[in-house]
Amino acid sequence: MISAVTIASCQSIGEQQTDLTSNISEGASKPNKVDIFYLTDRGAIFSETGKLTYDASRSHSLAYGVVSVIRNQSTEFGLIEPIEIGRFPRTPYAMQETPMGVRRADDAILAHERSVFEIQTELGKKLNSTKRKEVIIFIHGYHNTFDDAIKSTSQLCDSFRVDEYLCISLSWPAGGTQGILLGYNFDRESGEFAVADIRKAIRIISGTQQLKLIHLIAHSRGTDVLASALQQLMIEAYGSKQTIGDKYKIANIILAAPDIDVDVASSKLAVLLSDPDFSYGGKINQKAILNRGNTQTTIYTSKGDKALAISNKLFGGQFRLGMLAAHLDDRILENTPKVGNNLDLISVESDGGEFLGHSYFLANNHVRNDIVSLIRDHQKAGSPERQLIEIKKPFWFLPQ
Repeated sequence: MISAVTIASCQSIGEQQTDLTSNISEGASKPNKVDIFYLTDRGAIFSETGKLTYDASRSHSLAYGVVSVIRNQSTEFGLIEPIEIGRFPRTPYAMQETPMGVRRADDAILAHERSVFEIQTELGKKLNSTKRKEVIIFIHGYHNTFDDAIKSTSQLCDSFRVDEYLCISLSWPAGGTQGILLGYNFDRESGEFAVADIRKAIRIISGTQQLKLIHLIAHSRGTDVLASALQQLMIEAYGSKQTIGDKYKIANIILAAPDIDVDVASSKLAVLLSDPDFSYGGKINQKAILNRGNTQTTIYTSKGDKALAISNKLFGGQFRLGMLAAHLDDRILENTPKVGNNLDLISVESDGGEFLGHSYFLANNHVRNDIVSLIRDHQKAGSPERQLIEIKKPFWFLPQ
């Protein structure tokens, strides 16, 4: 029971440290209100006064909208009621009979196309007011409410200049209390449920005409959800002879404190390496060049992550990816996801912010500063600006 209570506290929200490093945008230059675009397959609920929010139940209709986050002088964040712009048709989409078989119903196709148009139009308008025409997409972890997800997205955005980037929250139905371990097992299942919607959302966002680049950041259990969605997008891109960077404009994939088994992560992120019979441009090409283009994968790990240590013991996995470090046994390291040369695993000393050492990507300003250097300044691991110490590639250490 103690372990269950401990896991239940694994929120993404961390207390910010006061000694901000120079790369993080200064708070005085930031607006008091930031708009976060969201997509969610959480159930919608209304308060007695009619205020909209979303809970941990699962919705078969993907919703999208905008929520404003208010930032006060003490760096606390408050949410204004979400404005839901629209919804996709209920899944699975309705079908209709034809002499040749069944196909998607006309009404479902029209509703889908309307939603795609609304999303891309809204994102296009917002991107037109940014300098870089890039989006930062955040996928939260276990036990996070909708408000938690939006606040964490806002905290990440707070590290950048909001006139340069558009921030998006992809929120899946976490935060439930059903089942054992205070809902951990239910959240795992809800994460699986959300994979198709996360995949669809990334694909649609990438189709926005004004968009140049996507930066994906996932935390904890959200990394497993994202890895599953990316696995399917990689197969799609491979089938059209493209990389995910070319087809979906993905520049960075950042996995923070990933709560996913090393073997599972490897099987998902390296899906194309070990199955040469995937269709490549409509036919099998076992000698096709597997080029990930310019997409960079960065994994932040910490051997002091107590939440992942508990998760590993409870579920009997070989090893959690978020605890991986260069000093480990070679039998573990050989199962590190092999995704080409564009991979860095950065070991972090979690030295405060929250007692489990699991939310350091927000609580630790050294990590946040490194993320800013990576995304905003395009600095590679090993550059002086990132202050990383090379252990042995692809492993790096981030000193405090």
